[in-house]
Amino acid sequence: MSTFQFSGTKEGKKISGNVEAVNKEEAVATLSRQNVHVLNIKAGSGAGLLSKLPIGKGKVKLKDLVVFTRQLSTMISAGVPLTRSLATMQSQSDNKYFAGIIASISKDVEGGMALADSFAKHPDVFSDVYVNMVRAGESGGILDEILKRLASQVEKDATIRKKIKSAMAYPVAILSITVVAFFGIMIFVIPKLGKIIKDMGGEDAKLPVYTEVMLGLSTFMQKNAILIAIVLFVSVTLFKRYVKTPKGKYKLHSTVLRIPVVKDILIKVAVARFSRTFASLMSAGVGVLDALEVTGGAIGNLVIEKELKEAAEQIKAGKQLSEPLSKSPYFPAIVSQMLAIGEETGQIDTILLKVADFYEEEVDAVIDGISSLIEPVMILVLGAMVGVIAASVMGPIASLSTQAGKE
Repeated sequence: MSTFQFSGTKEGKKISGNVEAVNKEEAVATLSRQNVHVLNIKAGSGAGLLSKLPIGKGKVKLKDLVVFTRQLSTMISAGVPLTRSLATMQSQSDNKYFAGIIASISKDVEGGMALADSFAKHPDVFSDVYVNMVRAGESGGILDEILKRLASQVEKDATIRKKIKSAMAYPVAILSITVVAFFGIMIFVIPKLGKIIKDMGGEDAKLPVYTEVMLGLSTFMQKNAILIAIVLFVSVTLFKRYVKTPKGKYKLHSTVLRIPVVKDILIKVAVARFSRTFASLMSAGVGVLDALEVTGGAIGNLVIEKELKEAAEQIKAGKQLSEPLSKSPYFPAIVSQMLAIGEETGQIDTILLKVADFYEEEVDAVIDGISSLIEPVMILVLGAMVGVIAASVMGPIASLSTQAGKE
């Protein structure tokens, strides 16, 4: 992360200081969340605590964040002062990068900054949901309880991510092997078999259409292997850059929500994440509109986030949240119905937590079902590819061998 120097106003007072962020846009966003109106911001010269610590670039794993959150909750509930708790966890952390961040947070807190505001300076570690729940916990004097809920939420989120990654790992590996095998066979094996066919039948030998196509494709790939590699590399690079833009990311998120099986999984994951995050924020005392804004950013899909922003506008107009969600194609009817019951009984957080549990179980069931189908499907695809190539080349060889034997 980089250090940025800023000047601005907060609650009518002029302030200035340093903020750590990945880039200038993120620094402005971080300050905005702290209700700071930025007047001027520029890259710093490396001043500040982080520049003095051997942090460098690193990563904080979800496991590290869960341990940190649970330990901080335990120490605060035991009456240990916040600064001492942070100092203890800094010394115990095996992750040097995270230890440096904890040291920065500790210094901020010692200087009088709220814990949530200090967390907000490190958006690559502490999400908006995390920061807002901590802020609510500080305001309500229930920081230890909020941190316990946060630890559970981070763990559940990590579990879902791990299951999805595990389910995708095998098909991605098989698909990669299939692509490499296809290019290897077409560039190195088929040309040699083609030469054998021509030697046996002569240059004028009449071959099946599919064999001619296979040999022609093989010849093209062999002669243009470098060009194909360059085109693939450039295409992948451009695609990655495009999907990082707001327009590209929205288009990607919109496209994946149209893929039958993928759509079902993503919607279930989004609903589970929405329900648990929104319920946690509401139970922490965060307002409906603020909770909705934070939850939208936490879902991870711009299309569904847009739906929640539109729902927020309708809430401002006097409607209940259950009304706009009932018309959304991305929220099943059970969600709006349960939410309506929660609005009537004043137990939105309790009911949405049950909805989250239900959809997390649904995600587990879908992933387990897909995982059991992926292996035979991928083997079938790989076998079909090898079969087509073998039939295209070995068939003519066998036919020519039979003809040569008769002659």
